[in-house]
Amino acid sequence: RQYPLLSLTHRASLSPSPQWPYCLRRCSYCNFNKYISRAVSQATMRECLERETETLLHLSQVSRITSVFFGGGTPSLAPPSTIAAVLETAARHAHLPGDAEVTLEVNPTPAGASSLGDFKVAGVNRFSVGVQSLHDEDLRVLGRDHSSQDALRTVAEAQRLCPGRVSVDVIFGRPGQTAGLWETELEELLSVCDDHVSLYQLTLERGTYLFKQVQAGLLGVPEENTMAQMYDSARRILGKRGFLQYEVSNFARNGAVSSHNMNYWKAGQYLGVGPGAHGRFTPREEGRVLREARTQTLEPDVWIKEVQRWGHGTRRRIPLEHLELLEEVLLMGLRLAEGVSHEHWRQFSPDADLQKVLGTSIEVQELQDRGLLVLDDRGLRCSWEGLALLDSLLPPLLLQLQEHGGQKGARG
Repeated sequence: RQYPLLSLTHRASLSPSPQWPYCLRRCSYCNFNKYISRAVSQATMRECLERETETLLHLSQVSRITSVFFGGGTPSLAPPSTIAAVLETAARHAHLPGDAEVTLEVNPTPAGASSLGDFKVAGVNRFSVGVQSLHDEDLRVLGRDHSSQDALRTVAEAQRLCPGRVSVDVIFGRPGQTAGLWETELEELLSVCDDHVSLYQLTLERGTYLFKQVQAGLLGVPEENTMAQMYDSARRILGKRGFLQYEVSNFARNGAVSSHNMNYWKAGQYLGVGPGAHGRFTPREEGRVLREARTQTLEPDVWIKEVQRWGHGTRRRIPLEHLELLEEVLLMGLRLAEGVSHEHWRQFSPDADLQKVLGTSIEVQELQDRGLLVLDDRGLRCSWEGLALLDSLLPPLLLQLQEHGGQKGARG
């Protein structure tokens, strides 16, 4: 995942995602936009994050912020005063309700755990803890700078501060991991975690140290069918523990879903603030009517200079035509267990409902016959089996959507 330090969301409102790009070290599997820096000017970063937040909120003409997500990098390396300053800036330029979800990603080192109280005072009310594994040897292979005991202590402290509002991230499919070891580890994690769990299958990203180790035969990762077994067993174990799967990788109990991430999956608008941040919003202050996909400058030093000169460091902005927006609605919405409702689809496509766009497709009908996809009076969604195979279901759906768009264009 690559989230900005600040992600502000909005529908008529908005979610910012601020990005803190710095880490103390690079994990062996990571290819995110992050930098190892020993000489970060905290004051300059804070000033630039505040200024870009102000500029993008002005461009979006947003009136209300629904959630904020501080990602990275390692945002828990940022001073709590920086987090507070960004939130205060956002609140000066749009309504930020007192109960708005404000999440901080936390690296579970002793230093990270000791700062959680200060981050809560700064305005954070939800923590996402990067546990990744409860096996110290696996953490070493992944290049993490914490131990399993560090992770458990951090989760406990986060729960003490924000009970019911703590998420843990865990990676499966790690080198040397078996299905049995994974199930035992997950059971142990669930005995101590809070009400939200995010599961991520290890991806070997080209160019990373871990990729090179596997390519050289120094490490081996589980076979694809073992990975599928691990995912399936995790879903069942989590279900037995009262966690509902609400998205491909995310599980919650007691209603503890991430409202910020739900905005992503429901194709809501959000601002990306900070180096390498991504955003989706309509710059209404410029008189634009199309939503834009925006990417901020990757390199922190260059981004700082651009913000100081222009108020923001937007490197790329791509207007999204109607078909491109519908593709995002479909791609993101089908990650949700609830799928895409007819009402939600009509917000983006009032002239062509789901049945009209997809219902006549032979390929879509075949997916329904195989029990992988459901198109009914509720909307379009994957079945339990289909959600595990989502990547293979999307191409025929997108092709049908594009064909319908082409036919409509030819008639118009």
